[in-house]
Amino acid sequence: MTPVDLPIASAEEHKFAAISEFLGGSRIFPKGHRPTTDLEAHEALVRGLPGASVGYLVDHLQHLEWQALEGPIAMSLRTFQRVKREKKLLDPDRSSRVWKFAEVLAKATSVLGSQQKAEEWLARPAQGLNGHRPIDLLATQTGTALVEQFLERLDYGVYV
Repeated sequence: MTPVDLPIASAEEHKFAAISEFLGGSRIFPKGHRPTTDLEAHEALVRGLPGASVGYLVDHLQHLEWQALEGPIAMSLRTFQRVKREKKLLDPDRSSRVWKFAEVLAKATSVLGSQQKAEEWLARPAQGLNGHRPIDLLATQTGTALVEQFLERLDYGVYV
């Protein structure tokens, strides 16, 4: 590995560490099993995230209400309560939705400086998203892509 590769590797490591922490970190991913690449994340999602991961994520949100999460994670409150209680693995689709929400939350936290600011931003209409709340757009892949693109523009200082 050359010195030029180090910032990219550390940025990727930071990204996966942040996502994993939102999902419960070492409480959910045993030592050595936390995804550190997109391929490892894919494999973990195909196997299914533990239901406890979505429980941890929801329990550690600071400002978002449950109703706002139903679209992004494609889970009703009743299903969430059952998943949390039964301690089973999520199916790959639901695992992907939970992972993607954690990924967007991690990116927004990084760009905006804190989890509180990220959650508040997700819940407010954004001018750069035609007045839509980012959290509402996370209900579809296309909307999620728009939110991710907007976060990239914010990260680079382009606000339009």
